[in-house]
Amino acid sequence: MFRKFSQIKDRKIKFALVGCGRISANHISALESHKDSCELVAVCDTNADNLAAMVKKTGVLGYNFLTDMLNEGGFDAVIITTPSGLHPQQTIECAQAGFHVITEKPMATRWGDGVEMVKACDRAGVRLFVVKQNRGNSTIQLLKKAIDDGRFGRIYSVACNVFWTRPQEYYNSASWRGTWEFDGGAFMNQASHYVDLLDWLIGPVESVQSYTATLSRNIDVEDSGVLALRWRNGALGTMNVSMLTYPKNLEGSITIIGEKGTAKVGGVAVNEVLVWDFADKLPEDEKVKSVNYATTSVYGFGHSIYYENVIKSLRGEEDPHTDGREGLKSLELLIAIYLSARDGRKVALPLEY
Repeated sequence: MFRKFSQIKDRKIKFALVGCGRISANHISALESHKDSCELVAVCDTNADNLAAMVKKTGVLGYNFLTDMLNEGGFDAVIITTPSGLHPQQTIECAQAGFHVITEKPMATRWGDGVEMVKACDRAGVRLFVVKQNRGNSTIQLLKKAIDDGRFGRIYSVACNVFWTRPQEYYNSASWRGTWEFDGGAFMNQASHYVDLLDWLIGPVESVQSYTATLSRNIDVEDSGVLALRWRNGALGTMNVSMLTYPKNLEGSITIIGEKGTAKVGGVAVNEVLVWDFADKLPEDEKVKSVNYATTSVYGFGHSIYYENVIKSLRGEEDPHTDGREGLKSLELLIAIYLSARDGRKVALPLEY
């Protein structure tokens, strides 16, 4: 159902942020890159030390509890960077209070929770954005254009690898890490953006078959997993995920093989075009080397590009690239992966619900 959302024009858009952990710095930096059109006015965290550090860094108002921040108001949208299992409850609370929501990935750890988030924002007449910043990476944008332009012809095979490392100290750093309710495992948390790329780049998935395992880390969820996929367009693919790579993050890559082209985008976090070979040679192929970039983390630099769309959407100048319904696509694929691993069976999509 089409809904008309209120537009914010002729002033800066005001953001508040809840969750002052490691990913919050990327959001703060992205907002700063758009300081002419937006500003951060409040932050919230139940951890007093994290909150104090963020207030000192940003100079904005700080709150220990989300409810208090929402009651005080003074902003247009809330950025949620808390543990994943808290996203649904906090999104619904923000929506009911009348605020737009930008939530980090994954939007939820349960399918039904994700659906309720979308419904709550619809009922309240507010926007729901789900962060998918990897889509904005220069390397991925180039790959997406090649697919959309039909340069691969029919896509035959796809391989995605996420070979990173998360030591036990990482999971021990917070009690919610490595839990089913608040975190999710290697697929749900660390490889979530790569699962999103499988749907966004290649198209809707017909079915999946997966295996997961906890081979080394002392956690509830998986530290390793493998996945076989069949897309509705007939393409076949695999995904191999490990958080046990020695001694450091090695690779985050996607390889596409088609009838008229082969490409691989790799590096630590899809930041380098490693293979780019097409039957039709175009002038834009000269961009291949220039789109590569160095990255000091697996997050990349897509948050600033992502917020450009958020800001324009709230101004009524663009449609959201990754709203709640778009976010549900990768969540549905994630849930199918876990159902397959749990039950030892092929799971067809869409899910029955």
